[in-house]
Amino acid sequence: MAHGANSLRSILYALAANFAIFLAKLAAALFTGSGAMLAEAIHSLADTGNQGLLLFGLRRAKRPASPDYPLGQGKEIYFWSFVVALILFSMGGLFSMYEGYHKLHDPEPLKTPLIALLVLLFSLGAESFSLWGCVREVDKERGQRSFVRWFRETRNSALLVVFGEDIAALLGLAFATVAVFLTIVTGNPLFDALGSIVIGLLLVFIAVCIGVETKALLVGQGVDPDIKEQMLALLNERPEIENVLNLLTMQLGADVMVAVKARMWMTGSEQQLIANINTCEQALKAAFPQVHFVFFEPDMLD
Repeated sequence: MAHGANSLRSILYALAANFAIFLAKLAAALFTGSGAMLAEAIHSLADTGNQGLLLFGLRRAKRPASPDYPLGQGKEIYFWSFVVALILFSMGGLFSMYEGYHKLHDPEPLKTPLIALLVLLFSLGAESFSLWGCVREVDKERGQRSFVRWFRETRNSALLVVFGEDIAALLGLAFATVAVFLTIVTGNPLFDALGSIVIGLLLVFIAVCIGVETKALLVGQGVDPDIKEQMLALLNERPEIENVLNLLTMQLGADVMVAVKARMWMTGSEQQLIANINTCEQALKAAFPQVHFVFFEPDMLD
């Protein structure tokens, strides 16, 4: 993707962290015989599966163009990112809210609270490692923008999903740790139930944010506004072009499609006009390696 961000590396960080958390919860479930901890282990295994879906999407997105897909299949990563958002919304958010609601109406003492607290602390460490790896990749792309602005403007859906998941998981684990600690101190399972509801609401919010951004990419979002401005500046500075009349872009996963309509300087030769257009296309691709398809139309009016 643009600016050297490596979404694959961030996915692998998250995959390693989620799988380690799954093993820790599974070991705790087997040691204590806790059904709740086993359910949590399954939940973490589902989170690991989300990273698997993103890896699958990245691989599918690299398939070359074909007669059925003349612009390639790079946008497939957006589909799988949207699927992960749906899973995060349903299996993560709604399930956690249901768990909290069930605990409120049918409270039961927290089983093996100290082991649960140790697993949560380990999970916090693993998720912190995953977020650290993700932020390193995000920083390569966001420049001087805030994290919120980058989240709204990035076209790197895989990195966006991992970042959102990591933030949700880390905050969720922090809430869960506080809830379990208060339950241990007070002996009141109400705190555990409220913690589950808060975590569910957080996951639903993050899932909706991810879904909104990936939906825009699925529909056909153009490149980052700053990159489009840079493209316009480069083309308007070309000696072959009098001025750019229109510039359309579409993000296709890692690739970009660009359509240019420009008023060219008169050359008096069709061959020279074609050569000038080819020179402009080559300059655009050299400056923006992500540009894979260029459609150039010389014209007098927009």
